[in-house]
Formats: sequence, structure tokens, C-alpha cells
Amino acid sequence: MFETLTDRLQGIFDKMGRKGKLTEPDVQEAMKEVRRAMLEADVNFKVVKDFVAKVTERSVGADVLQALRPEQQVIKIVNEQLIEMLGEQAHLDFASASPAVIMLVGLQGSGKTTTSAKLAHFLRKKGQSPLLVAADVYRPAAIDQLVTLGKQLNIPVYHESPDTKPLVISQNAIREARQNGNSVVILDTAGRLHIDDAMMDEVAAIRMALQVNEVLLIADAMTGQESVRVAEEFNARLPLSGLILTKMDGDAKGGAALSIRAVTNIPIKFISTGEKTDALEPFYPDRLANRILGMGDILTLIEKAEETMDRTQAEAMEKKLRNNSFTLEDFLAQLQQIKKMGPLSQLVEMMGMRGALKASGMDGEIDDRPLKQIEAIINSMTPNERRAPDILNASRKRRIAKGSGTHVQDVNQLLTQFREMQNMMKQLTGGRMGKMLAKRMGMMPKR
Repeated sequence: MFETLTDRLQGIFDKMGRKGKLTEPDVQEAMKEVRRAMLEADVNFKVVKDFVAKVTERSVGADVLQALRPEQQVIKIVNEQLIEMLGEQAHLDFASASPAVIMLVGLQGSGKTTTSAKLAHFLRKKGQSPLLVAADVYRPAAIDQLVTLGKQLNIPVYHESPDTKPLVISQNAIREARQNGNSVVILDTAGRLHIDDAMMDEVAAIRMALQVNEVLLIADAMTGQESVRVAEEFNARLPLSGLILTKMDGDAKGGAALSIRAVTNIPIKFISTGEKTDALEPFYPDRLANRILGMGDILTLIEKAEETMDRTQAEAMEKKLRNNSFTLEDFLAQLQQIKKMGPLSQLVEMMGMRGALKASGMDGEIDDRPLKQIEAIINSMTPNERRAPDILNASRKRRIAKGSGTHVQDVNQLLTQFREMQNMMKQLTGGRMGKMLAKRMGMMPKR
């Protein structure tokens, strides 16, 4: 979502770096470009004005302008101001009731029902026992959608006849949760195409009648500044405890995500980064600021790896990498693990490598689809060929290409990529990411 803004900011900082020593006019000119870049990214005008003023004031000081690398000091200041603009990390409140009650509100089409399931999936991984509640009795198939998602995740869903009042459904669901020992109840309430009195009165009545821990607004980041207006209106009628920004993996400009916290003063608690039910992340202002500046997000990448990687398999793989016995079978297993971690474009961004790839002309090649072709090619090989790819002669390659529905040149390309992967994995196991992952998983290599 922030690709364009990231590219613009990196270009501005690269230009500053080429100047060597900076003067106050240099900083002023750079800040004009930053202002223009943020406005083009659809960041709120007042937010941009305040942001640029604070960065400029701090950047024209003697400590910055006389520093050995002044552009790095400016980047540090921009990073700190981005974090301040995005606010502090906020956690869910489970303290005041059992079961805890989380009510999700928002406009129709913002992704409430899907986000309800994502949140339940996230909380279960944290040791909670969630109960999903289908309290949207107006949208056709809303109940069926939540029930289907619940079955996919093996999470219980409470629902009644669409003729039942949402408040009654919610009250009955909480009694059900107490009887069954559920620790948290997630209410998927009704939305409308626009804010109206009937919707607001209904969710306000539910909130007043129940002991609700959290009222979270599901805000569609793709709608730009409209999502900021919606958050303001909801908060005025129904005090909100937090926000969940959906569709953060889209191709919108992303300015709303930067504006909404500063304008509304409502903390962002989660961001949704994809369609899958595990594509929900806690909101870390510092990590998002790093990603916007193209600095990567290694901690989130490691957390994703910890969730998807089996410890025994990881230890065996680490040993193979150190012993240089990494095979095509291992390559396939690693690709399958990577697919579980999310789209390749997101992983590259978290590693802080997108700028380098773009500079090398490889930016357009970050695509998940070739993974299916790679799987087909490797699955068309015999076990011996996977373990010893050097035996692949012309006839074997023709057979593999035919069996996988590809061409010989695709097989050759895979073998080249495999050799490059071997070299890259060797570097990663000895580099920063490999050491951090190994330390977190308790598998630092012995010396």
C-alpha cells in the first residue's frame, strides 16, 4: 500500500545523501518534497503540515547539519515523527469481564465478518477460547458466511433466526459463552452502505446493555480519507476503543492509514494484510514506520516464521544448510513454508530488500504464481533427481518438462534458481536474519 510513498521518500533521502554536507536551504527543499509526497499519498493536509513543521524544526539544528552523515540524522528524525504520528501500540482489554466482549462495527463492505474470523483465529493462537456471534441479521448471507468461516477454523459460531433482534442474539450468546467456558465473545454487528440513525442506535443499544470490553471500528484503508471521516462519525456517536485497518495489502495510496490515528486520536490495534484468515497483525507503529521508509520489518518476519516453521524441521534444515546438503526436496519444503508466511511481495518488503530489487530491475518479478510452477517441476522429478540434480541430462529434463506442463527452459531456470537459493541460504544463516531467527528458536549453531 505504501509502495509509492516509500519510493518517493527513498528518492528524497538518496538525493540528500549525494550532497554530503547539508545546509538549511537543502533541508527546506527536501521537506517541500516530503510534503508533496505525503499529500500525493492522500495523507490528511493538517497532518502533513504538522509533520513537516516538526521534522523541519528538528532537522535544521546544528547537531544535524554538522553531523558526518546529516541525511541519516534527517531519516532518523522522520522515522521518529512517523512513529509519533501513528501513536503508541495499543492492546486489547480483557480485564473487566468474563467472557470478554469485543464488538466489531463499521460500514457494509469494510470486511467486518471476515475480520471477526481473523480476530478469533488470532486470539485462539494466543491461548483464548473465542466464540463468534452472527449479530448481523440484515445483510443477506452474513450469517452463512460467518458459520462457514467458523467451520474452516474450527471455531464455534453462535447464531439464531434472522428474525431475532441483534441485542437478544448478543445476550444469548454471552450466556452460551459462560456455559461453554469461552473466554472471549466477538460480535459481528450489522453495517450499512452509509452511516444512519438506525444502525447507530442499534450498536449503541448493544453497547449500553452489555459489558463490552472493546468497540473496534473496521476501517477500509482503500477508501482513503473517507475512512477518516467514518471513524470520526462513529466515534462521535459510539465511543470507540480502537481501530482495525483492513485491505492494507491493496494498491491504494495508504494516506488514510497514516492520517486516521492523528486525526481521530483512536488507537490502531490491528491491520489486515490479506484475504487469508491468518492475515491479521497487531499494529506496531515503529515497524510500520520502518517499512514506509524502506528499512524492513525483520521482527514481524521472524514472528511469521516462528508461527509457520516446525522447530524440528527448522533444526534439520539449519544443519543441512551448514553441511551444504540442501536438496531440491528441501528447496520445495522451504517454498511451501514461505507460501504459508504470506505473499512474496510482503516478505521482500519486511526484509527491506524491495528498494534493492527495484534498483536491480527485478521489482516486477515479485510474484507468487511461479511457485506453483516450481512445485509442479520438482514433483515431476524422481526422488533421486531431487536429491542429486546434477544427474539431470537433456532427456530427463524433457521428461520433467512434459510431466509438469512446462518447457525445458523452465526446468533449467529452476535449477539455476536452486543454486542461487543455496548460496543465499548460506548467507542468511550467517547473516542478521538467520542469527536472530536461530536465537529466537533456540537453535544457534555450535562453535
